[in-house]
Amino acid sequence: MALQMDAAELMEFLNEVFPQVREEFAVEALSENEILMRLRIQDKHLRPGGTVSGPSMFALADCSAYAMVLARIGRQALAVTTNCSMDFMRKPASGVDLMANCRLLKFGRSLAVCDILIHSIGQEAAVARANMTYSIPPARDPKPE
Repeated sequence: MALQMDAAELMEFLNEVFPQVREEFAVEALSENEILMRLRIQDKHLRPGGTVSGPSMFALADCSAYAMVLARIGRQALAVTTNCSMDFMRKPASGVDLMANCRLLKFGRSLAVCDILIHSIGQEAAVARANMTYSIPPARDPKPE
């Protein structure tokens, strides 16, 4: 299945249906089976000691998987997370944006499975890894005219 939205259309749709992430996340690159999404680190993402919080890294993983699924299914906002496994492997660099590389491993009729690696920008070693499964909403019949 080809992409139903390009990166600009995807960001526009995310801003429309999920405006609370407008200032935090940005799609950096998008292909049929992969998305690169940036988390713009702000004070609210930091915990004591200046490290990025686990919930912020989870949000990046979840948002990147959500965006990958939306790019494939189009303007249907009701895809939801059904499973997540996440490993926090090392402390992110202080004050540096994070980048998620989300690869779509399986895209079925009702489920999508993604693998996400999160890096601090400028560092090679991943700081976290997630595996997420999303439920895909059933195809809608066109509305009668």
